[in-house]
Amino acid sequence: MKTISIFKSSIISLVVSVNLYANDTTTNKKLDEVTVTANKIEENLQYVPQSISVIDGEILQEKGITDIMGIVKEIPNMSDIPDHGTMINFRGLNSSMFTNNNPVVIYIDGVPTSDRMGYDVSLSNVERVEVLRGPQGTLYGKDAIGAVINIITKEPTNTLSGNLGFEYSSNNTMLGTFNINGPIIEDKLYFGLNGKSKNSDGWVTNSLKNDDKANNSTDNKYSGYLLFKPSDNLSAKLTLSKYDVKKDWGANHTLPGASLINEFNRKGAEVSSFDVDAFENTKVDSQSLNINYDLNGLNFSSVTTHKKLDLDSDFDSDYGNNPMFAGLKQFNYTENEEWTQELRLSSFENEIKWVTGLYFDKGDRSQGPYGMEYPMYDPITFAFLGNYSSDAYSKSKSTTQALFGQAIIPITQKIDLTLGGRYQRIKKDIDLKMYNNLIGANQMLMQSLNGKKNWSAFLPKVAFSYKMNDTLTSFASVSKGYMPGGFNYFSMTGNQDENSFKPQTSVNYEVGVKTVFDDLVLNASIFRMDIKDIHIYKQENGMFLTDNADKAHSYGLEVDFNYFPTDEIEISGAVGLIKAKYDDYNAGSKKYDGEKIENTPSYTANLGIAYYHPTGYYGRLDTKAIGPNSFFNSGFQKFESQGSSFFADVKVGYKYKDFDIYSFVTNLTNEEYMTSYKNNGMVGIATFNDPRAFGLGLKYSF
Repeated sequence: MKTISIFKSSIISLVVSVNLYANDTTTNKKLDEVTVTANKIEENLQYVPQSISVIDGEILQEKGITDIMGIVKEIPNMSDIPDHGTMINFRGLNSSMFTNNNPVVIYIDGVPTSDRMGYDVSLSNVERVEVLRGPQGTLYGKDAIGAVINIITKEPTNTLSGNLGFEYSSNNTMLGTFNINGPIIEDKLYFGLNGKSKNSDGWVTNSLKNDDKANNSTDNKYSGYLLFKPSDNLSAKLTLSKYDVKKDWGANHTLPGASLINEFNRKGAEVSSFDVDAFENTKVDSQSLNINYDLNGLNFSSVTTHKKLDLDSDFDSDYGNNPMFAGLKQFNYTENEEWTQELRLSSFENEIKWVTGLYFDKGDRSQGPYGMEYPMYDPITFAFLGNYSSDAYSKSKSTTQALFGQAIIPITQKIDLTLGGRYQRIKKDIDLKMYNNLIGANQMLMQSLNGKKNWSAFLPKVAFSYKMNDTLTSFASVSKGYMPGGFNYFSMTGNQDENSFKPQTSVNYEVGVKTVFDDLVLNASIFRMDIKDIHIYKQENGMFLTDNADKAHSYGLEVDFNYFPTDEIEISGAVGLIKAKYDDYNAGSKKYDGEKIENTPSYTANLGIAYYHPTGYYGRLDTKAIGPNSFFNSGFQKFESQGSSFFADVKVGYKYKDFDIYSFVTNLTNEEYMTSYKNNGMVGIATFNDPRAFGLGLKYSF
């Protein structure tokens, strides 16, 4: 069993949690140095001039975090919106609907993921997770306008190791996990296999069809790798991954569009009534090759990735059983293929540490059928004209070329200067055809659009760190973030300019302090972000599209700590406070200057405590609070809001040798929280969090 000091050194985490760890050998509570690779070179976390949350792999297991949404909930001022994929909000930055990009990019051993479809990557075999808060475009690419979730997997050794786990919980939810790593040829060739399979009946009943498994889901993720180390200086890692996720009807409460937001509730979502079966199947196949070579203090690396995403989905057109919409559906069938290549050269053995490189990507997206079916009536006589279908087919391509570099320069023994920049060029084009016709009749072309756009940008970064003494470091930084522009791929009228939107940019200013004492880690920062051409998702003339609001801003405070009052107890927490508003948002018919940016809770807070008895018994309590949130009602062209919520999870268990048996309760108080809300004036749809659940688990490690 690991010692308390090893445990403490591994969990300098900027999250609120409580972890109790058994130990019968350690009396020293001093926190050891934590090394991170946020700047693509190894550094002491304490001296990196930016806000970073680090969650160790052991903590992920202790908390029961098996997906990206679990990580998101641990980070101050970050939240997720589970609506047709996974959308992320961070510091007032939202997902871009018609680029499908999230403002927070995931990296797994250098392999990027930003598309909201297929965003929930596997968390098997994780050494640690580094969440780099603030724009990371300089080193992490064109989409990292908000933050980066950097996942580092465990390096194999010459000893075979791994684990097997199984959980069973409410709603017939079953989760199985496995992980195995070891040598094929000692010191030369290694392998790893890991996977996750989760099945759940869900908690929604479709009363119309007497189906109590209306939102059942399956989640299968598998990956494997070969690591070749022919010498101490050279390594090559080939990784293959496959994700297959199926979700049926969501946890939706549907009401007429005239309803107020406070009329929606989770009880209404538990028993729904809809006549068209819904499903969303997402398949992702990816391959990556990561090569590293060290030569005389220089490190060369190459990361090549290929990823293919297939999405098939149908939804009930009116999210209900209105006889006028009987049998009618919405649909989205998409294929997306992407190649990326990064070449990087770095040095961190001399006083000046630097990294530079080239980045390329190429994407091909084919979408269609994409649209919806609806009843048509004569506007004068109101006579029924038949059921019609609006259907868009599009092929789009994108390419990116970028040159980047960053250097950490010691000014004095106590002051370091970080200078970085990225210059990039992005090209996108689209070939779109929009049809509108009577269902069953020949397709009638409504709109044809061929568009091409080019954008270029320079993303600078400047940061200072000041080592005030052995326990206290302060930092200040200014960095620019970038979210690419694009085209609306559901277009009924208009030319290229009317159906495209500009890139979104931000400038983030941040000042913070980091402290480390024998039994306490405390970090705090304040930030302000000025945002231009912020992406807006709206409905206009019966069409959903992305547009730009001219200016917005956000500012706030983030604090996190880890405290060890005794060798057996840890208390940790994080708080994020934020104000995010539009400064200049003219929607044409109405202005929204001064309105809160939607999907941005005014605060997030985590707090927890955990205890592990030397005999092997342990327990933990993790709590989370989410502040009031704002949503945009497209039908009535106004903002609506919901109040705050509080959640608590409990876990107790017993560890004996290589076995861990435990029980848990999630959402102990059965708190109700609206995770997403849309209203187009005809129908309102609210999605809710999961109710309280009970579970048992068993894990074997070897």
